[in-house]
Amino acid sequence: MQVESFFEWLGQALGAIIRFVVDGLGWLFSGIANAGGNFVEGMSRTLGMDTSLISILALVVGLLLLYSAIRAFMRASIVMGVIWLLLGLWLLSWIIH
Repeated sequence: MQVESFFEWLGQALGAIIRFVVDGLGWLFSGIANAGGNFVEGMSRTLGMDTSLISILALVVGLLLLYSAIRAFMRASIVMGVIWLLLGLWLLSWIIH
């Protein structure tokens, strides 16, 4: 009888620990998701663009094109720098209202 109550107590203790860990991780990931959503919402509202995934991807690609233009200018490749710059600005002006 006492052996059964010991294992019952052990099972309850282990279940409580697992429940605490799962609830804590749920709270942590929920907070990270809310922070990311608020960041994207604020950035898109400031830039005047949509919050869709395609708009965010286009923003990242446009910024990468501008970065490529800066790298091309630093390598003294004026023609490629101008091409990357125009492509990046064209893409960014397309998504930003």
